[in-house]
Amino acid sequence: MATDSWAQAVDEQEAAAESVSLNLHDKAAQSLLNKLIRNNLVNNTNQVEVLQKDPNSPLYSVKSFEELRLKPQLLQGVYGMGFNRPSKIQETALPMMLAGPPQNLIAQSQSGTGKTAAFVLAMLSHVDPDNKYPQCLCVSPTYELALQTGKVIEQMGKHYPEVKLVYAIRGNKLPRGMKLQEQIVIGTPGTMLDWCSKFKFIDPKKIKVFVLDEADVMIATQGHQDQSIRIQRMLPQTCQMLLFSATFEETVWNFAQRIVPSPNIIKLKREEETLDTIKQYYVLCNSREEKFQALCNVYGAITIAQAMIFCHTRKTAGWLAGELSREGHQVALLSGEMQVEQREKVLVTTNVCARGIDVEQVSVVINFDLPVDKDGNPDNETYLHRIGRTGRFGKRGLAINMVDGKMSMNILNRIQEHFSKKIERLDTDDLDEIEKIAS
Repeated sequence: MATDSWAQAVDEQEAAAESVSLNLHDKAAQSLLNKLIRNNLVNNTNQVEVLQKDPNSPLYSVKSFEELRLKPQLLQGVYGMGFNRPSKIQETALPMMLAGPPQNLIAQSQSGTGKTAAFVLAMLSHVDPDNKYPQCLCVSPTYELALQTGKVIEQMGKHYPEVKLVYAIRGNKLPRGMKLQEQIVIGTPGTMLDWCSKFKFIDPKKIKVFVLDEADVMIATQGHQDQSIRIQRMLPQTCQMLLFSATFEETVWNFAQRIVPSPNIIKLKREEETLDTIKQYYVLCNSREEKFQALCNVYGAITIAQAMIFCHTRKTAGWLAGELSREGHQVALLSGEMQVEQREKVLVTTNVCARGIDVEQVSVVINFDLPVDKDGNPDNETYLHRIGRTGRFGKRGLAINMVDGKMSMNILNRIQEHFSKKIERLDTDDLDEIEKIAS
């Protein structure tokens, strides 16, 4: 077997393995990335759909934080974080979460919609600072996501120093027999379960609010799913249950219903993703190196505010990120093995991030490798999710597909047929032509 063919076969095996291993680390990294990139509230045009447990109950929503009659120190914290008025999800969710008696909630919400601030406000509002024991539990799938939520609690509770926070995470060893005095405990499912049952640092019968965040990430690990259910079963019936998830596939929905009895439900009606506002092109190449050269030509000819480049495997993504860095581009490699700490110009990623990342600033999407499923057939849904990053909210977008042989040309043709949309050929050696597509 020729070296190129052998390398291609190895790459295909790796890709197949990757496409079926959408594991906790990939999804958690994707979720953390969303939080870090979207550190300001997104101007979200999605409509909120509300399903109430009691359809006859009046549905309240608020247009200002003052309407919620928050404690003054919490209102100060809200404004201190830069929230001037409630986001779409906060408008509907906060009245439910702050109601008396407490109402349970299952909510669909992406990062950047103010979801974390909403449930943090609910926890801080329900806490009695005079009682020095845990009253609110918040479970996150990973240490990093727990820390992100903890930061929000610290910021929002800045003017409420009587309320204390502790992290139930691996490595935070406490002396046996001690009873926690902090009112809010945030952590990962395994440690939280141990603190409730094995070590009895927490009396679960005194918990008023239980938050399960990032449910779709949580269920990627069977152990986390089981541990979360075991924690929930130890809590009193009067405890308010709040569950949040960016997506609601059937598996997430089944899990949510086991965790949250008699819930109110908030779903986001997503805008229909469309290819109508996206200009699509393909570039014919003969090798990986030619694809890279074509990419450099595109970069040399047009001003790109921020690009997202999708590769089929981590290996290719790592190689490409290295090559782009050597050319002087700022690059962030997104995968479960890497953490992203700042907004960068070029985001190089694998398939695993296609569905969850909602980066508003992306102006160009480049498919360095076309998306295929584990059997090598076109993954049309992933293609739509990938290039949908660029044509959001009516803005015109640009998508460029790299084609390097008969197989990928066949994939591209089948994608064109599926969407009934012609994809034009682009000659990246013709600078005038590249400039034309960006105008």
